[in-house]
Amino acid sequence: MTLEYDIIVIGGGHAGCEAASAAARLGSRTLLLTMDMAKMASMSCNPAVGGVAKGQIVREIDALGGQMGRITDLTAIQFRMLNRSKGAAMWSPRAQCDKTRFSEEWRHTLENTLNLYIWQDAATELLFDTSAAKPRVTGVRTRMGIEFACKAVILTAGTFLDGLMHCGTSHAEGGRAGDAASHG
Repeated sequence: MTLEYDIIVIGGGHAGCEAASAAARLGSRTLLLTMDMAKMASMSCNPAVGGVAKGQIVREIDALGGQMGRITDLTAIQFRMLNRSKGAAMWSPRAQCDKTRFSEEWRHTLENTLNLYIWQDAATELLFDTSAAKPRVTGVRTRMGIEFACKAVILTAGTFLDGLMHCGTSHAEGGRAGDAASHG
């Protein structure tokens, strides 16, 4: 098992998947750390890609060689043009995707990307070299106690960091749809 990488990406959501994919395709030996490999780029309750705001971001990601638009095309179950009753400047394409297939296609894409490795675990600590005047990151420690060395870390941990859900006067640790909160 290799424990040294050029780049470690923490978080397997949309941003983490794009970051890991891009880093690996640029030739960096890349590790993607995610808490659940079955939920790569997991979509929340509305499995839509596109629209006036998100559609702009998806087109920018696509222009930079990203994967989200391509994976959307492969997993879409419906395409619509929004705002047709308004002027052409407000028209915006949107795709509704199969949530399960979207996540599966992302995982398949990442597992077949050269230079990209995936590890299911939670990152709990960033490791630093503090001997120089300016500290620099040297790796990541996981919940299982594994230490991975790297030259750079990309944090895309999203909303699970110390996640706390509120329902009326009750509250509980966690994330989207029964996922665990991330600590450390």
